[in-house]
Amino acid sequence: MSTLFVRTLRDDPADAEIPSHRFLVRAGYVRRVAPGIYSWLPLGLRVLARVEAIVREEMNAMGAQEVRLPALLPREPYEDSGRWTEYGPNLFRLVDRKGADMLLGPTHEEMFTLMVKDLYSSYKDLPVTLYQIQNKYRDEARPRAGVLRGREFVMKDSYSFDVDDEGLDASYARHREAYIKIFDRLGFEYVIVKANAGAMGGSASEEFLAVTDNGEDTFVRSPGGYAANIEAVAVPAPDPLPYDDAPPARVVDTPEVPTIDTLVDLLNSSYPRPDRAWTAADTLKNVVFMTESPDGAREPVVIGLPGDRAVDTRRLEAALAPAEVTDFTDEDFERFPQLVKGYIGPAREGAQFLGAEAPAGVRYLLDPRVVPGTSWVTGANEDQRHVIGLVAGRDFTGDGTGDVAEIREGDPAPDGSGPLSLARGVEMGHIFQLGRKYAQALGLQVLDRNGKLVTVTMGSYGIGVTRAVAMIVESSCDDKGLCWPREVAPFQVQVIATGKGEEIAAKAAEIAEALDGAGVPVLLDDRKASPGVKFNDAELLGMPTIVVVGRGLAQGVVELRDRASGERREVGVDEVVDQVLAAVRGE
Repeated sequence: MSTLFVRTLRDDPADAEIPSHRFLVRAGYVRRVAPGIYSWLPLGLRVLARVEAIVREEMNAMGAQEVRLPALLPREPYEDSGRWTEYGPNLFRLVDRKGADMLLGPTHEEMFTLMVKDLYSSYKDLPVTLYQIQNKYRDEARPRAGVLRGREFVMKDSYSFDVDDEGLDASYARHREAYIKIFDRLGFEYVIVKANAGAMGGSASEEFLAVTDNGEDTFVRSPGGYAANIEAVAVPAPDPLPYDDAPPARVVDTPEVPTIDTLVDLLNSSYPRPDRAWTAADTLKNVVFMTESPDGAREPVVIGLPGDRAVDTRRLEAALAPAEVTDFTDEDFERFPQLVKGYIGPAREGAQFLGAEAPAGVRYLLDPRVVPGTSWVTGANEDQRHVIGLVAGRDFTGDGTGDVAEIREGDPAPDGSGPLSLARGVEMGHIFQLGRKYAQALGLQVLDRNGKLVTVTMGSYGIGVTRAVAMIVESSCDDKGLCWPREVAPFQVQVIATGKGEEIAAKAAEIAEALDGAGVPVLLDDRKASPGVKFNDAELLGMPTIVVVGRGLAQGVVELRDRASGERREVGVDEVVDQVLAAVRGE
């Protein structure tokens, strides 16, 4: 440690929000360069390399072959796939000295597709799976949590190429199995959930989420095994209801009802039902947002949903991607006067409402629960007025489905497997069945068995390597510092010399040399520092085993500490190497 390039810090970084951010910086594993950009110092790089090794071993074992593509890429392939525009502001764009548009790669579907197109032309060449472990770049709007969400990060991305959909299914299954092995070895709790493909495109899509209260993703799971990212939960639509005998809708005065609760109170006091009281679930709330597509076009979208539910903005953003979603401002209401603030409603005969007679440039999307035959109280698109008894399918329709309402604890699972519970997690891996989107856009075809050109079908599979480092910390650290699992620890053992005298220092060096000679990575704390400083640093750095050579040496013993459990025991100085070797081997 006297020569190791490291400097531990007493205080947490000012912008630290979670333990992995605090401890990786304080322990000298990483160093902030700019928001979302970190340097990896020697200790951190050793951990990163060990995580990469786990990923590499399992990818190689499944038959994938490693390549390395550039991070600096030309615009044209991303233009052909549409992602030059779809990625929007998340893409790092630049211009070279000759005026050519370039980008820093966020992911490499296009480049892998072109590489296979350049080299392969027959079904005999397939299937093939290629991967790389490489730096990626995304201009995150809110980089946070240290290396967990950065603008430059290390990712493993792999791509499968098959002649047909059956081959893609097999490639997807092999990747899924390899991912389970990888995340089992990394050691943190994770769950596999159904997910949206997002800007990647494709059909089947699953995420591997690390379970943590500090996660920015919400997911659901049921006792019967259903699991999905909150953005991918598909609310089942109820059966339609008959409405032949439903009374006609009527417009009523509803002054000063700025909220659903005040509307319900007024309905019960001024327009009571004969059978039961009105509730928020009887109302159809219409929430308007402004969307902006990657090409800059702006369009309002109105979401109609039961009044006892709120719009989940993350589900909304996922549903409308790649368009960005913003609040509808007072200026927007002035531009669209047919949208009466607080009293927006769907179409009905003889009125310029939304839906069947939607004003140009306004989309109206309905929650899946708003099925034909359901009756609602909703805005009349007139100030201070609502409609009672407006029946879906008879009086109004939508332009499509907007399955973007909040999902609540206890909601039924879409597959009928029980009530849903909500939890938090961090996306660590994502696997997609891309299909033919990129192959078709970039002309990747091969001759099949009959000599006919067919478009290759693809899969895309990513793992956040730097994220994995952070999540290992989140799942293993304590209030004193890092506690690395053995498979990823930068060193297996830290030997500490405490106390004065050459004999103690010499014996500590001797133990370290013996362990090193036995193939055990060992860090020797040979600094001229106090025992308290050395102990604090050892707990902060987090090596799995700590050997303390100090005053007990006079009685022929040293102290052996297990960093994770906190267990301490004295062992004979002549036995310590064998004891450590047994611990390293898990004996």
